[in-house]
Amino acid sequence: MQATAPHAPATLSIREAAETLGVTAHTLRYYERVGLLTGVPRDASTHRQYTPRELEMLRFLLRLRATGMPIRQMSTYVDLVRAGEHTLAERQALLAAHERAVVERIAQLQGDLQAVRQKLNVYATLAAPDLAAQKG
Repeated sequence: MQATAPHAPATLSIREAAETLGVTAHTLRYYERVGLLTGVPRDASTHRQYTPRELEMLRFLLRLRATGMPIRQMSTYVDLVRAGEHTLAERQALLAAHERAVVERIAQLQGDLQAVRQKLNVYATLAAPDLAAQKG
């Protein structure tokens, strides 16, 4: 590991990068294999050396995945980024569509959570007489 400043490594091994990102090394290798991440530098022993640039991209890709973006759509996004600045409008449109989908999913989850809470209230009400009898 090379350091640019004390305690600030310039690169991370795959194990260190995986730990930093909260994923497995397998996930990082998979993202490379499917083309989401390319050109990861390697040291003299051919071990991957993740730079801050790769980590930044991986963090964003992991957020896209966590919010439900399919790998194929993530790949489209990455291709647009690699194509250059002239794709900004397309990237914006892709992310805006994803944002709408995430907002819709959150609304659905809020409704589902409300249903769970209502059922918990029903059970609490039904259990209340039993609890009172046990205490008395």
